[in-house]
Amino acid sequence: MPVEPVREPLLSIRDLCVAFRTERGLVRAVEGVSLEVSAGEVLGLVGESGSGKTQTLLSVLGLILDPNAEISGSVRLEGEELVGMSQKRLRRIRGKQAAMIFQDPMTALTPVHTVGAQIVEQIRAHTKLSARAAREKAEGLLAEVGIPDPKRVFDRYPHQLSGGMRQRIVIAMAVSCEPKLIVADEPTTALDVTVQAQILDLIDRLRRDHGTAVVFVTHDLGVVSEIADKVAVMYAGRIVESGPVGALFSAPRHPYTHGLFNSIPPLRGARPERLTGIPGLPPSSGAPMQGCAFAPRCRYRFEPCAGRPPLVPDGAQEVACFLPDEVKRGFRRAGEGGIAA
Repeated sequence: MPVEPVREPLLSIRDLCVAFRTERGLVRAVEGVSLEVSAGEVLGLVGESGSGKTQTLLSVLGLILDPNAEISGSVRLEGEELVGMSQKRLRRIRGKQAAMIFQDPMTALTPVHTVGAQIVEQIRAHTKLSARAAREKAEGLLAEVGIPDPKRVFDRYPHQLSGGMRQRIVIAMAVSCEPKLIVADEPTTALDVTVQAQILDLIDRLRRDHGTAVVFVTHDLGVVSEIADKVAVMYAGRIVESGPVGALFSAPRHPYTHGLFNSIPPLRGARPERLTGIPGLPPSSGAPMQGCAFAPRCRYRFEPCAGRPPLVPDGAQEVACFLPDEVKRGFRRAGEGGIAA
């Protein structure tokens, strides 16, 4: 019986490190991140602000242009190495093979061109469509992302539109060439729940119909449970836990992941008088870190936490934590939390 060949992931990140030279020394934003995303798969990347999520996404598409940046490791898209690739070659990849949905549409859109012209420019840069056909496609995309009267909005400038409409236009631009990979930095933050549902449906349709892979950064664990196949939790520039969404949501194995779930109001049972937050603040990116970065905020810390925990298999997940298994089992939240995976 023939053996099926092992399929290489569409996106493979290995030991990615991003640091910036400053007057205070080297500031490490991302340390040793490794991730894989296959065609048609959605990876949710979660964590507090400053955990390194956005820097990870920017480095994937070669968008960190700061001359003081130091980037090492490997980022492969369909087996092609992107780290160290020339900007000329990256410009051919960005938009067609991989696209990014930025968190802030004010900086993602050019203020001196109409929004329609900006979408058409991207379509024509990567396809052979005529100007008329590209306009028709752009208007169709505007309708798909929930823009009312797309023919009229096509000729509007960004400043004439609301923040939510600008965000939807950025999303339409990102999906215009049906890229194989979309990296999305909190794309639904500025949208109301109805439009958010439309955008999530659009992304789900892209991945089902075209095999598009998605890396989805968000603070909203409800969105992750709705759209993601697997989750990676970042803290202080490192992955502290990753795994299938069902396993990680029902039985988190890292105290930081458990803390994130505890900060969500429960859907069932008695309503708590006060949510349980995570004490303290994340470490400064410029501060030297020894051992487990979460240890100063962790109620379970003990002597081994003085060393840096490696990310190792732990049940269905991978976890960077020295806690014994009997303590991690206490994090189980089956039926407790405000989110059903």
